[in-house]
Amino acid sequence: MNYIQAEQQHIKAFLDSYPADQPVVMLNLLKFRPQAEYQPEDNAQPCSGGEAFGRYGKAVAPLLEACGAAPVWQGRPAGMLIGPQDKDWHLAILVRYPSAQAFIDMVSSPEYQAISHHRTAALEDSRLIAHQEL
Repeated sequence: MNYIQAEQQHIKAFLDSYPADQPVVMLNLLKFRPQAEYQPEDNAQPCSGGEAFGRYGKAVAPLLEACGAAPVWQGRPAGMLIGPQDKDWHLAILVRYPSAQAFIDMVSSPEYQAISHHRTAALEDSRLIAHQEL
């Protein structure tokens, strides 16, 4: 099964259980489509999934900055040493947000909604895992 969008019940459970005054680090595991799958209403030029995610990355950077978030690390996975061998992620990114609410506010904003189609078009599969700093 592939996952692209968060489900509302998972977002609610996360907000209900996560300490409001704590930063959160989101681990993004991303697998790109060979060819981005834009909808006709997106009016986007054809490109690869990786290129579509690049469009998303460029557009989301100022939104991250505005909410006090920042990418802290990114890299290309080099091999699965422990875990299922059928998952070959193309990119892993850690993004630190000042709070869970800052993350939710950003992804709920009209500005984010206007660019999220690039992410959706780009991804074949993904995971978004929230981490509490120790």
